Amino acid sequence: MACGNGPAAGTHQLSDLAWSSAGNSWGPVEKDMSNGGNQARDGRTITIAGTTYAKGLGVNAFSEIVYYLGGACSSVTTEVGVDAEAEGRGTVSFEIYKDDVKVADSGRVTSATPAKRLTADLAGANELRLVVTDGGDGTNSDHADWAAPVLTC
Repeated sequence: MACGNGPAAGTHQLSDLAWSSAGNSWGPVEKDMSNGGNQARDGRTITIAGTTYAKGLGVNAFSEIVYYLGGACSSVTTEVGVDAEAEGRGTVSFEIYKDDVKVADSGRVTSATPAKRLTADLAGANELRLVVTDGGDGTNSDHADWAAPVLTC
């Protein structure tokens, strides 16, 4: 899906694009499913507060996913939340970075928090970084979802 230095013009589900790098504290980052366990492809349908999503990225705090944009994209929009597989546990924070500048932050999110919509301006950015932190109380059950993340280029 790349054209020149960044993604092609149009809208793209992030889970359909290749990332530059990805790190996750419990198993690999999962595409189009929750984090699950510590093996690849062991997640479930992404579910935040009873709403399911066919597309997205499942992670566990601490995580960071980096996409190379090459200045070609204008924005990203996503729903974020703790996945239902955390069974009422889990506390995280979602952060979006345009290069090294934080441009969106969910604040503290728990399993009781409904999905939050984050939108970030990415005009001129070389990189998009998606970061999930532990919400200040350790990483147990911190299964976090970037649900239906759409990149506009």
